[in-house]
Amino acid sequence: MTDTSGERAGSTTASGFRPVTAFGRLGPRRGAALVALWLLAAVLAVREVAGALSTRSGTGESGLSSWTAPDAGPGAGGSSYADDAFTGTPFAGMVLTPLRRAADGGMGAVWTAASMLLVAAVAVLTVRGLPDRFGRRTELLVVPAALSVLLVSTPVRSTFGLGQSGALPVLLVLLGWLTLGAGERTAADRRAAGVLIGLAAALQPAVLLFVPLLWMTGRRAAAGATAGTFAACTVLAWSLMPADSRTYWLHHVGGTGLADPSDALVNQSLHGALLRLGLHGPLEIVLFAALAAGVAWLAVRRAARYVRDGQPLLAAAITGCATVAVSPAAWQHEQLWILLAVAGRIGRRSGDRVMWPVLVVAVMTLDGSALLPNVPPLMVVGDHAPLIAALLTACAVPFLTRDSPYWNDPVRTGPLSRPGLLLELLLIRVGYWVYSVIRGHAPDTRGTAEGHGREILDVEGVLLLDWEHALNRFAVAHPWLETFCNVYYQSLHYAVPITLLVILYLRRPGEYRRHRTALSFATLLGLVGFWLYPLAPPRLMPGLGYVDTAHGPQDLSDPDFGALTALSNQYAAMPSLHVGWSLWCGVVLVSMTRNQLLRALGVAYPLLTTYVVMATANHYLLDAFGGAVVVAAGYGLQRVLFRLRGLPAGRLLDDPDATTPTASASSTAPAPGAEGLRLPGSRAVGAARVPVGGPGQRHGRGPTPQGGEGRDDRDAHGDQEHHRLSRQRDAAQARDTGGTVDVRLHRVQQQRREPDDRPVQAGPDGPVRVVLQDRGGEGDQRDQHQERDVQPEQS
Repeated sequence: MTDTSGERAGSTTASGFRPVTAFGRLGPRRGAALVALWLLAAVLAVREVAGALSTRSGTGESGLSSWTAPDAGPGAGGSSYADDAFTGTPFAGMVLTPLRRAADGGMGAVWTAASMLLVAAVAVLTVRGLPDRFGRRTELLVVPAALSVLLVSTPVRSTFGLGQSGALPVLLVLLGWLTLGAGERTAADRRAAGVLIGLAAALQPAVLLFVPLLWMTGRRAAAGATAGTFAACTVLAWSLMPADSRTYWLHHVGGTGLADPSDALVNQSLHGALLRLGLHGPLEIVLFAALAAGVAWLAVRRAARYVRDGQPLLAAAITGCATVAVSPAAWQHEQLWILLAVAGRIGRRSGDRVMWPVLVVAVMTLDGSALLPNVPPLMVVGDHAPLIAALLTACAVPFLTRDSPYWNDPVRTGPLSRPGLLLELLLIRVGYWVYSVIRGHAPDTRGTAEGHGREILDVEGVLLLDWEHALNRFAVAHPWLETFCNVYYQSLHYAVPITLLVILYLRRPGEYRRHRTALSFATLLGLVGFWLYPLAPPRLMPGLGYVDTAHGPQDLSDPDFGALTALSNQYAAMPSLHVGWSLWCGVVLVSMTRNQLLRALGVAYPLLTTYVVMATANHYLLDAFGGAVVVAAGYGLQRVLFRLRGLPAGRLLDDPDATTPTASASSTAPAPGAEGLRLPGSRAVGAARVPVGGPGQRHGRGPTPQGGEGRDDRDAHGDQEHHRLSRQRDAAQARDTGGTVDVRLHRVQQQRREPDDRPVQAGPDGPVRVVLQDRGGEGDQRDQHQERDVQPEQS
């Protein structure tokens, strides 16, 4: 019989994998997604290759030229560390210097292309090393996505930008760890795996941390081969390049202080962090040694546990993150290990599964200033984000094991559940950073912006809506009003939306998702407007008599006045997001409460904001209209997105002030004819609690025969608890309990799957026992309200 399981589990079939055939079976949507993902990966690859080649100034030099000395290498008489640019081991200099000379002879693009192939190989091995193999059609989609993530990460961009080989040690370890060293392999395969990992250690010495991991997991032949290969390569480099070897191993102690100072921010190791904290001398060395030993010991033990659990890729990521933390110097191109930590699963709820991968990708892609606000205590955390991520991966994050009931069956979270707080904060912070960057880089040509300002004034003049000048002059003539408008404009723009988002998140999680998405779309559309239509606000229009109430009379030639442009793009006025965000706040207040005072404030707030932005000469009336348009469009796009995802597009609760019911009286009422029914050894239970029927049939909810044996109190309580929690979760549209109801319901579901053949009732032809059918959770996933199946068995 032909084995077709490979199509489902990704195993190799006799006919082999045919990408064309698999592509033809993807369907139109997946086919379009596949083309889009590969196009994205190709664009990113071309960008990196073009950027690397453009830095060579057309000389044809390879990337190696930027970090290897021209007269280095065996017998050349020079030193690889003469200019302190080279950070690799002497063995790396011995091997890569001949490649550099060959590339400089006219093959400069070859090295860059080879580096790209290394990154692509890492992406393929990472996808194939995941614990739950994808089907082959799905794998076609995952590989380009993984490659795109690698190409935008800081380690890979540093590899191309500096011409370094940071992906090579990772690739060698993955080849040895996931292929030759995994599963039932021969001793020769294990030794070959050890040789590959030993070569990686010769290029990056901290990789030696894999030796105790290999030993603890029973791969002692591979552990010996790793140590032997590293020793042989090091001795060979020492014999051929003794001066460089002494410089690296003795003078710089494993490369510490090469290229950049050890306390430079790019050194994301414990040693670098301690130096930046002001520790030096013997105290720092002792503390670093103790911390490194503790991290290495804990990481290896955790990695061994996940190897036994069948997650070798996660074990490699944990060990690799430990190598980053315990290395004397961990430069950017050596931090690729951290990105592999996305292989781990965390969280009991399905909605939390994406949190950890997004966090890791954000840390390894964005600068620290993009992750956290520019507040001194938080800036320190952002500057050390890669090190923190490495330490968390190696020592702290509670990754799920494959025997966990939540591995393939997490607690389902729907559109009404509260999203993860950490993920929401990260997305909000990154979104604001993107907003600030795009706004700051939008076109700001003065002539174009002032021309658009005159166009706006002309249109308002025709429509008799040019009220800005009169409102501005009236505010300037009344100091108290001017002060009120300035304070209002500068303080409420961020405070009110943030406050409402917090309230929605805590009290109305379903509505939070809807309003947050609409606000995000509205802000995105506003950024598009800043780019397409740079507009000078009234206060920056020369010769029209407007007064900047916050900074005094305008004078574009005054350096102090012009310094305002260093904070943000002053020509990003159309649309007015001050008005747009205030209108969003009004929509939230009006839709989420029946309190007439709060609703009145919701109506007044955008109107008052419109007046303030014109009185302070920051916006035109048409800018305010543009802000209202982008908010309306944002809610429209939110509805379209939710409908495409099968989610409720409008209001999720008709009565926002209603409390959440728990269990209705009708849900626990016994069936007609079964009132007061008491089974032997149990309390009175309604007929709906004891399904009965003929052998081999799906049982209905008929009454239990008199005198029958029934399930005990624990079974009845389990059914009642299951249905009560199901109704409570489905009715919780206005609030969320932080996942407590979902977790309790999941536990009841797990208990209900345990087989139970205790006597239940007596049939007409003899005693009847109930044997539960274990459906592996499929029935619960189809219908949380469905009773468990029972099958009577005649004794």
